[in-house]
Formats: sequence, structure tokens, C-alpha cells
Amino acid sequence: MQSACPRSEPLHVAIIMDGNGRWGLSQGLTRSHGHNAGADAVRRTVEAAPELGVTTLSLFAFASSNWARPTAEVSALMDLFRSYLTTDGPRLIESGARLSMIGRRDRLPPDLARAVTDLEAETRLNDRLNLRIALDYSSREAIMFAATRLGPAATLAELERLIVGDAGIGPVDLLIRTGGEQRLSDFMLWECAFAELWFTRRMWPDFDASDLSEAIADFQRRDRRFGGLVAA
Repeated sequence: MQSACPRSEPLHVAIIMDGNGRWGLSQGLTRSHGHNAGADAVRRTVEAAPELGVTTLSLFAFASSNWARPTAEVSALMDLFRSYLTTDGPRLIESGARLSMIGRRDRLPPDLARAVTDLEAETRLNDRLNLRIALDYSSREAIMFAATRLGPAATLAELERLIVGDAGIGPVDLLIRTGGEQRLSDFMLWECAFAELWFTRRMWPDFDASDLSEAIADFQRRDRRFGGLVAA
């Protein structure tokens, strides 16, 4: 496996963290056990990302469509998010990571929404890694909201500012999806317009720094033309 080399220019990596529930069942456990194991993979990835040149890391944690899952599983996921903020919040502050959430907040449990806001405020000056967590997120909803709010006279730049949210966050360079599926699942459709895609059959709880390094190394070997041609 070729190791990725840190880059001097910004690198935005987005990850669809798929396979938690299936991993739990494959271990003779519950889907919730799989989600808990997935939280450990988040920690490994967040710690490894800056060393591999990642400046922005966007993680798909809970889609708006996931509200349709069984009530017990949704409740367990909300508890897991609370636990992550409590346990890993100090680690994020100390490591220099800045946390921001993308997605709706009005449908989250109020205490969870407050905890997110508080940690965003505590980490707002950190600049080693932009960690963006997508909770109750739908890219199509975000695009529709921006288009409706701005109207037909809006420019692409105005739409992008409203859709992306965080100032200075560039488009996704590399999108990773674990778990064997090969689709975007309504995740950052606008930001992924020219993203390189990397799929792996490895379930998210098994994902580690070597997998991230392999994905970035493969990305670095690719020829990105953005619709143009390679210079002779």
C-alpha cells in the first residue's frame, strides 16, 4: 500500500460512514453495538486526518431519511451523539480541531442541539482541522432551501455560500464511502460536483488510518481536469 504524503494545499475529505449496523449483526451483536464501534472509527479518523494533509473532514453521521428507522435505533444514535460530544469534546479542543454541524437542528433533541452549539463555540478559533458533522442532513433540502430563499436572480456564488454554510470551506476533493455501497445517498451533492470517489467494502467500524492513507494516496495519483484537458 502506498502511503499518502501530506499536501500543502487544502484537502477536503468527506466520508459516508456506512456499515455500522451490518457490522454489529455480523459480530453476533446488535446494530447499536455497531454504531458504538463506529464512534471509535471516527476518533481514529479524526486523529489521523491532519497528519495525512486533510484540512477539512466532513462526516455523514445521520441523514434526514434516517428518522424513518426504528425508534429504538434512532434513540440510541442520539445517545451516542451526546456521548461523543461529552467524551471527545475536550480532545477536539486540545487537538486544535474546529467542530461545526451541518444539517437541521430544529428536529434534534434540544439538549443535543445545545451541546453541539456549545462545542462549536468552544472550538471556533481552532484551525488544525475543520471537522464537519452532518446531522439530520439532506443535500437536496439544503439546495432547495437556498434556491427558495435567494430566488431566481441568485448567483452561483450566493447559492454556494448558503448551501455550504461555513465560510472558507472549499468543495469536496475526495469522497469516501465504506460498507460496499456505491452511491452518494443525498450527501453534499453540490460540494461533490467534481469530487473524486473512493469506495471500499470495509465496514466503517473497521476503517482506520491505513485505509484513509490508502484512499488519499489513490486520490493523489488521479488526474483532475475539472472538465478541461491535460496540458501537453
